[in-house]
Amino acid sequence: MKNKIEPQIPVFKPLIEQSEIAAAVESLELGWLGMGSYVKDFEAALTRVCDFAPDEDRHVVAVSTGHAALHLSLLMIGVGADDEVITPSFNNAADFQAIRACGAEPVFVDIKEDTLCIDVDKVESLITDKTKCIICMDYDIFLCDHDALRIISKKHNIPILHDAAHSFGSYYKGRPTGNQHEYTMFSFDPVKTVTCIDGGAIVVEGTENIKRLQAMRLIGMTQPAEQMYKNSRAWTYDIEELGFRYHMANLHAAIGLSQISKLDKIRSTRQVACEKYYNKLSSITWLEAPKGDFEEVSPFLYYIRVLNGRRDELREHMRSQGVDTGIHWQAGHNFTYFNNCRRGDLYVTEKIVDQVLSLPLHSYMSDEDQSRIIQSIESFQG
Repeated sequence: MKNKIEPQIPVFKPLIEQSEIAAAVESLELGWLGMGSYVKDFEAALTRVCDFAPDEDRHVVAVSTGHAALHLSLLMIGVGADDEVITPSFNNAADFQAIRACGAEPVFVDIKEDTLCIDVDKVESLITDKTKCIICMDYDIFLCDHDALRIISKKHNIPILHDAAHSFGSYYKGRPTGNQHEYTMFSFDPVKTVTCIDGGAIVVEGTENIKRLQAMRLIGMTQPAEQMYKNSRAWTYDIEELGFRYHMANLHAAIGLSQISKLDKIRSTRQVACEKYYNKLSSITWLEAPKGDFEEVSPFLYYIRVLNGRRDELREHMRSQGVDTGIHWQAGHNFTYFNNCRRGDLYVTEKIVDQVLSLPLHSYMSDEDQSRIIQSIESFQG
């Protein structure tokens, strides 16, 4: 009798159930395929998750991707030619590309070794009169030191763009992500904790700002969003500045709404899986398994650091055991397109990029799958 071949366990496994399929069918049967009523409802659902304080004039604008959210946020801040934006080199390439798309240059800062988030202590030495913005990115199970970043922001009058692509549904000192800075972006791409197939969102302050963003995401057309939220459109409008085709479609918003309705369960099942990873792997001497405050985060991924210089060998071994892994991220300053950018001391970044390994993390992850993943690591002769 042949041995049973176990299916490969992927790094990402979107939670697509009958409710998402039904939502997609319903939105398609509506017949309005562009931005419409579902997008309005999705923005309202995001607003409820963010739970803004009643005295704060904060709004959510849904867009087509997380990259679109980054790009529009930087443009709203006023980033342009000859400006600089400080960002961790250990970050997603979308951030670097959004900076360049504005005509500006990224300036690479290091990360903290215990969280892999921006090292606030190394930020101020990189600030010049060209610095227009600081990007901070929450990473996997950790959130940035947002209190310290706000102090720097106020001291130098430089806005913070909070890249919360990994942390939608998480909490920082009891407040949901989206409340920490003037601008926050979320991503709902195919592999995120909450997916819209593809999508993003921007948290912005002020009514005038939201109207400007609504036009910018719709190739600059100033027709009222409320008109399109009724699954209709205006045929007369003005164009006052550069715009982009960055709006969200009804189909994507409908799927996102179904996902958000399960956010509590998505978050709790991922927290349990992260806790299990830490408990099972933290005693292995040749790797480091981080312990976060799992009760406060909605984990996107769980990573380990392979300390013996054999990360790629471990990846190959796990693959042979039917387990896929990922690397999040490569360092920005090592990319050809960005390797001449200004940078600070990147000691931690240089070390981390050769060690970090993303393990599979799924919503509703089965004990059987997670046990297989853990066993594939334990069986490696590190």
